[in-house]
Amino acid sequence: MTAPATLTVDLNALAANYRTLEAVGGVPVHPVVKADAYGLGAEACARRLAAEGARTFFVARTREGERLRAALGAGPAIYVLDGCLAGRAGRVRDAALRPVLNTGEQLAEWTAAGGGACGVQIDTGMNRLGFRPGDAPGPFPGLDLVLSHLACADDPAEPMNARQRDAFAAAAERYPGTVRSFANSGGIFLGRDYGFDASRPGICLYGGGPEGRPDARIRPVATLAAEVLQVREVPAGDSVGYSRGFIAEAPRRIATVAAGYADGVLRSYSPRGLVWVGGSLQPIVGRVSMDVCAVDVTGLEVAVGDTAELFGANRMLDDAAATAGTVAWELLTSVGPRVLRRYLG
Repeated sequence: MTAPATLTVDLNALAANYRTLEAVGGVPVHPVVKADAYGLGAEACARRLAAEGARTFFVARTREGERLRAALGAGPAIYVLDGCLAGRAGRVRDAALRPVLNTGEQLAEWTAAGGGACGVQIDTGMNRLGFRPGDAPGPFPGLDLVLSHLACADDPAEPMNARQRDAFAAAAERYPGTVRSFANSGGIFLGRDYGFDASRPGICLYGGGPEGRPDARIRPVATLAAEVLQVREVPAGDSVGYSRGFIAEAPRRIATVAAGYADGVLRSYSPRGLVWVGGSLQPIVGRVSMDVCAVDVTGLEVAVGDTAELFGANRMLDDAAATAGTVAWELLTSVGPRVLRRYLG
């Protein structure tokens, strides 16, 4: 450990997941690297994915796109999912970004600024962003991509998946020769008929399973680990942490670990969280606090300076998220900026 808490990113595993998703989906993978590649570091992740063959990337915000353009250079296409917001068309064009247009107003803004390569999003039922199929524009110069987004891809039995697929296929017919992108991470695993021309995975690239649980085809990419700062003997009847969140019914050995909610250890881990320490999964006890959490290591040979893994190869990301009552997306993006990022491969 070179810092009390470290997020280690295995770029070889990231590359392996990229290749797996391309093989399963049968179409090119256009990685989603928004939110700083889900907290793992967009520049490092995108550079490795570009080295693997990725030529198109997606971000959410213009500023994310500007940073990614600086990191990747002039070659790859970078789409901004927010689209072309009022007053920002020039900025988007200056960075050689491509807006995903979601409304008629955005299309007008982009056209007034001179237009250029862009995409259009069709809302096929998620009711989040995009044109409703009946309101979508016809083909226009610069339109290179048409996309939609699945609402329930993590549930293969959900009938809405097929309804959205069919609605997208029908809407995309008005844009012959334009790249069609539909499947997100979960959608890739729904079948080849969801792939169209290109997929847009996010969470599966970074180690999350397509159905919100671990999947043997997806390799762990991120490991959040922290040092043990102190180990103490707690007698029966004593409490641990704020508000006496844990009271020892018998003598316990407690390790204080250098990771709290400021580092991405969600407070909702209390009282069900588990970490890998001393060669086994051990419970977090008491309330997670800002900088530390307490772990029961009774009966284990655990010492100051040892490492506790919050998630990684020994504590799978999806399992850790489920224990906290959340999803892998939130867990990864919650890792705080003071946590050192370290890259392997």
